[in-house]
Amino acid sequence: MTYPYENLENFTLPSLLNRSIKLYNDRESFAHVGQEVMSYADMMIKVQDTIKILQENGIHKGDKVLLLSENMPNWVVAYFSVTYIGAVIVPVLVDFHPSEIHHIIRHSEAKAVFVSQKHISTIEECAESSLEFIINLDELKIIDEFTNQNYMSKLKQKTKEVTKKFSKAEDVQEDDLAAIIYTSGTTGHSKGVMLSHKNLVANAMSAWEKVTITKNDVFLSILPLAHTLEATVGMIVPILHGSSVYYIDKTPTPSVLIKSFGIVKPTMMISVPLIIEKIYKNKVLPKFTESIVMKTLYNIPVFRKVLNKVAGKKLLETFGGRLRFFGIGGAGIAPFVEQFLIEAKFPYIIGYGLTETAPLIAGSILGNKSKIKSTGTAMAGVKIKIKDPDPDTGEGEIIALSPSTMMGYYKEPEKTAEVMDGDWFLTGDLGYMDNDEFLFISGRSKNVIIGSSGENIYPEQIEATINKNEVVVDSLVMKQDDKLVAKIHLDYELIDKMFKANNTPDSKVADEIKNYLENMRLEVNTQVSSFSKIQKFIEQIEPFVKTPTKKIKRFLYTEL
Repeated sequence: MTYPYENLENFTLPSLLNRSIKLYNDRESFAHVGQEVMSYADMMIKVQDTIKILQENGIHKGDKVLLLSENMPNWVVAYFSVTYIGAVIVPVLVDFHPSEIHHIIRHSEAKAVFVSQKHISTIEECAESSLEFIINLDELKIIDEFTNQNYMSKLKQKTKEVTKKFSKAEDVQEDDLAAIIYTSGTTGHSKGVMLSHKNLVANAMSAWEKVTITKNDVFLSILPLAHTLEATVGMIVPILHGSSVYYIDKTPTPSVLIKSFGIVKPTMMISVPLIIEKIYKNKVLPKFTESIVMKTLYNIPVFRKVLNKVAGKKLLETFGGRLRFFGIGGAGIAPFVEQFLIEAKFPYIIGYGLTETAPLIAGSILGNKSKIKSTGTAMAGVKIKIKDPDPDTGEGEIIALSPSTMMGYYKEPEKTAEVMDGDWFLTGDLGYMDNDEFLFISGRSKNVIIGSSGENIYPEQIEATINKNEVVVDSLVMKQDDKLVAKIHLDYELIDKMFKANNTPDSKVADEIKNYLENMRLEVNTQVSSFSKIQKFIEQIEPFVKTPTKKIKRFLYTEL
């Protein structure tokens, strides 16, 4: 595969960064919203200073360095400082439980850790690890009181020997390990995904066929950088094109987001479906259903399209008025929300991939007519096939051949072998491709429910139908005693208004909810196939536990 990027010596992160520094030296790079932005030249100076700290403290090519922090410009500095000298970055989501973080430190055999001020205590509490020193990410300085003094005394005695071993950018090869990403998936098995320099750089470069990105583009980052989607598309891709990126240093509440939109006026964003789905259900849809007349008009396609187009213009204004790319990935988007985005002429792209593929495998093309429910076509340099397709439906397991396929699971060759068929990666997702090679995802193979007559029932598709209801926040379909049931988590603020909970006895409100759920079940059953009908709706009082990309951890709800 030939990519349209000149002056890139090889597919390594140091080569990519060096190229960008030459081309975009004076351009703005990274900043917090509302704060001073550093240039690419400034960023490189910080990278070089941090490399000096790492090397003087004994970090060599192949050593593991943990990175535990919320998003900030120095996160990028740490990531590239480690990978620039051939060491291995181990980004960790701050949402992980401390015990899980401690396990990752020990399992990865990390020698050092970058940690933000907010999470230093989590690292302090880790016993029996191989950590030799800790760097405060906010200040990019070693925290002396947490340094392994025995190690430091030995290091000083070997200063000359260590100096000779300093790694350089030119020592880094395409197939060298660059990052280990520990996943926290819906199946409950956290694995360390090993990604090479080539895996990451090739994936970042594959975006060129889907969207045009320039040095004038401005990204607003709202997903955690420790997740591969944001690290690749929201960090490496902007660096590749000399774009700037802004981070929110507060909890991204609706009011904080809207204020940030006004300040940054982003041209590009990456998101998970939940965010745009919430905006549609909480901000757009209520305006079209607040009166009988409006609700009636909205149910007529010709009027709905007009109303959605008007809503789309207002939505773009909310995002700052310059947005021209809104990437959605990490989970499937509800079809009714996607229909709104299409009719609203909202500049969205649906992407599909996995951590194991760094992550993108497929995506739609900005500006082209999207096919609803499709994740688009293969990324540049990627081949997609359907393994053992059903002769009637064409459905089967989605497999991919990509330069971005992982090196394997860290220390787990058996699990690696389970997901590889030669050079093809077995995604575990089921789907089909149409005659135009557009990919459609049916669901996870592990989630498929077999009907009484052998039918394949995809819970995700039923859940998408249930989630159309304005009072539904999330739903989970499963099998119990050979019957389909659904757990429903409701929007209780809306429920309180609907049933006037403040002035109504609790027992009556409970009965109202029970009746509402039953009527909803009957309505849903008119919209699904006969073998996918739900026998019972069960109220889920507490929010579902989710992955970082907002997918429900299904394995936690196998028992009702």
